[in-house]
Amino acid sequence: MKRLFFRLTALLSGLFSVYLVNAQSTAPINVVTTAVPFLRISPDARAGGMGEEGIATSPDANSSFYNLSKTPFSEYNTGIGLTYTPWLKDLGLNDVYMLSAAGFHKLDDNQALSASLRYFSLGNIQFSDYNGNNWGEGMPREFAFDLGYSRKLSDKFGLGLTLRYINSNLTLGAAAASGSISAYKAGTAVAADVSMTYKNVAANQEGWTFGFVLSNLGSKIGYTNDATQKEFIPANMGLGANYTKVFDEQNKINFGLDLNKLLVPAPPTPVNGADTVTTAALNEYYNMSVVSSWFKSFNGQWNTVNASIGAEYTYNDQFSFRLGYFYESQDQGGRQYFTMGVGLKYNMLGLNFSYLIPSGSGITRNPLSNTIRFGLVFDLDGPPSASGSDQ
Repeated sequence: MKRLFFRLTALLSGLFSVYLVNAQSTAPINVVTTAVPFLRISPDARAGGMGEEGIATSPDANSSFYNLSKTPFSEYNTGIGLTYTPWLKDLGLNDVYMLSAAGFHKLDDNQALSASLRYFSLGNIQFSDYNGNNWGEGMPREFAFDLGYSRKLSDKFGLGLTLRYINSNLTLGAAAASGSISAYKAGTAVAADVSMTYKNVAANQEGWTFGFVLSNLGSKIGYTNDATQKEFIPANMGLGANYTKVFDEQNKINFGLDLNKLLVPAPPTPVNGADTVTTAALNEYYNMSVVSSWFKSFNGQWNTVNASIGAEYTYNDQFSFRLGYFYESQDQGGRQYFTMGVGLKYNMLGLNFSYLIPSGSGITRNPLSNTIRFGLVFDLDGPPSASGSDQ
């Protein structure tokens, strides 16, 4: 049983930026946290094996989680993806997990419709206040549902637009009868993604692909009936590049790089030797408009840039082996790890597995160590000449 103090921001940030402890560092830090951090968890086993790289890789059913504008370039007319991700199992949390489902259907050679769902369960939690008073048990959960449209504007250039509904219920079932936390409610928000792809490849698919994505551009989210201090959601700007080298009809390899910049400003910090942040500074932060926050996030906050490096070798369009590395600045959570994965393809069915290689020891051990993702991909209505998926 997990026992947590009931503070929404701590719960949200703690599950995501959990690798913040650094035994050797005493320098002051100012971590940028957001609500609904599950939107920053990679929900796809293929990308999970490539260090979370996914912006400019070849299109598949899960493209909507990274870059929807890739979808019209798929050689298949319909795709469906399902993924299960146990989360933080290295900390002994056996009931925290993410489920994701995604699919697309091409209306013609140039345009496609997509839908996807992410469901994040935080398990069974016993709530209490700062004085230790028991507020009962609850089963917090969050989900996001997407609808998208993508279109090729030319043989090389594509655009995508995604609309997203976000629901975050962090008190589900807790002390409902007693009314101890009746002032709290499920937080909701709406957001959009805008994505672009430039694909400059030869007939054999050798060449460069570039992607640009602005994701989670939307409203703030609040958890009280009179939410005067709403939290930012994880707006993000992503750039990706991927190169595919084709050796012959059976062997090819692709490798690439994703850079993601969080478009959320840093919270205020104490000044002039004070121990706490002033009320005026906090009010200014929480009253900042969403659009202003995007631009404010560039004010000296380049330490919020994450990097994903990945490579994928494919044999006969049926077997894939993947390696990757993910880097995050030490003062923004310090998640740094290697990943590996495999993919198997038989007719229309694809199986993907990824594994996060353990790193660190003691209090510096990465709690994401040993994370495994399992994924199924169904590629339907492909060209008769295709022997496998476009991995």
